[in-house]
Amino acid sequence: MSTSTAPAPDVPPAELPPPLPEPAREELRLEVVLGALSDPLRLTIVRKLLLERESYDHPCGWFGLDRPKSSLTHHFKALRDAGILRQRQYGLERRSRVRTEDLDARFPGLLDLVAAWKPVSDRG
Repeated sequence: MSTSTAPAPDVPPAELPPPLPEPAREELRLEVVLGALSDPLRLTIVRKLLLERESYDHPCGWFGLDRPKSSLTHHFKALRDAGILRQRQYGLERRSRVRTEDLDARFPGLLDLVAAWKPVSDRG
């Protein structure tokens, strides 16, 4: 039995800040989602969230990406604007999670493909 006090990945904490503006589920468009996922860095971000999430929302530093903050801000905004990520403002930082329920409802199987994708650096 685990003695960890960390919340389960899909269980929201008792109080959450409101999400930043994002498209509603019914407004998600496949071409916009695929366009956002066509960038390898953004695809890596989403895949990491799907495979390695440990808590409810993740700050940018959790990803371990060696990119300027302005570049990361651009990529996370593109993912949020496409409806792939939900972001919340926690003080000075924004934390992200994949909108799995919304994406699975609109595009069944898409997130399975993202999770199964292997970056070039991971291929043997």
